Amino acid sequence: MAEADPIRLRDRIDTGARYTDEDAITLNRRFRGADTRALLDAVLNEGIAGRVAAVSSFGAESAVLLHQVAQVAPNTPVLFLDTGKHFPETIAYRDELVARLGLTNLVILEPDPADLAARDESGLRWSYDPDGCCEIRKVRPLEKALARFDASLTGRKAFQSSTRAMLPRFEIDTADALGRLKINPLIDWRADALAAYIAEHDLPPHPLVAQGYPSIGCSPCTSKVAPGEDPRSGRWKGWDKTECGIHSPAQPGTDGDLPPGYEPAF
Repeated sequence: MAEADPIRLRDRIDTGARYTDEDAITLNRRFRGADTRALLDAVLNEGIAGRVAAVSSFGAESAVLLHQVAQVAPNTPVLFLDTGKHFPETIAYRDELVARLGLTNLVILEPDPADLAARDESGLRWSYDPDGCCEIRKVRPLEKALARFDASLTGRKAFQSSTRAMLPRFEIDTADALGRLKINPLIDWRADALAAYIAEHDLPPHPLVAQGYPSIGCSPCTSKVAPGEDPRSGRWKGWDKTECGIHSPAQPGTDGDLPPGYEPAF
């Protein structure tokens, strides 16, 4: 890490890692307890994380992060994975939010037609190999798109599931050998705080939330959730699967714990 700057901005011709575990630890300590808006301003306007894109599913609570991004830096690239399997309500909600918030740089990512032809010609891979379906329709397109960025913003929250409960605000994307940062600005937000923010700013809800879908992905792999259940329990119901593959745990140690210095934001 360069002495002149608390966080390094790597030269584009540098073949070394952009960011390291130590950089993520430093950022977590620097922004521990900081206001989300201040964090986003530092990331999107001050350049502490280089070139940044927001990744959004335009799901149940996406309006909160997108509203804050629009307030801080509305030209931030917002990447949306159009898998071809979304609920029609999600596509309509995406378009409504983009127009309402004034987001000027929506980037729609689609699976490679050659991948679909070779591995999911019937369009039914989700029914017998959901991991393979996610790989084709989400992981590969996002991996290709994020190669142009140094960091990405996610909308993950700790309360959503046990697999997200201890995530830090800043982590190294384990899917990227060059050390891209993954930033979770809302990781410490509770469900009631999100609801209050949505009400305060009169943000439109995803239409499927009221129908019993607190977490919304592709339509074939998203089920309704009973009151009191884990908000993400309706995703890939019946499969031993909790994530689509675009998110991996923050650099676990051999015992499954977070490495020294990683601290949750709450």
